Amino acid sequence: MDVYSGYNQIPMNPGDQEHKSFITDWGLHCYKVMPFGLKNARATYQRLVNIIFEALIGKTMEVYVDNMLVKLEQVTDHVSDLGEMFKVLKSYQMKVNPLKCAFGMAYEKFLEFMVNNRGIEVNPEKISALLDMRSLLWKKDV
Repeated sequence: MDVYSGYNQIPMNPGDQEHKSFITDWGLHCYKVMPFGLKNARATYQRLVNIIFEALIGKTMEVYVDNMLVKLEQVTDHVSDLGEMFKVLKSYQMKVNPLKCAFGMAYEKFLEFMVNNRGIEVNPEKISALLDMRSLLWKKDV
């Protein structure tokens, strides 16, 4: 799953809003949410998701910035695990992008790795050059 406009769902501290103001033809404006492009926006967002999903990370889900993966060992637990994740998202008023969500996948690419029932594996597309490399025949080839 992918959080919809992740950075823009983090409210700015009211005391810091004036520090990120900008001028337009219509006057002075301040960001009310964290804008994309701040130097520490990515780290701030990662800290946020680590805090709000602290009880679930490593057990039923993995989170990297705005990408979330709900994992399971038993199919019967999947609905309750998803319910826990959505409950946390709802309590923090965060929304997911439905166009980037996939459910019930047995084999899926996540952060350029392949995730399946055996665990996390290397994406074959990323190592194709190594797999297709021919053996060295001469010392000078080294």
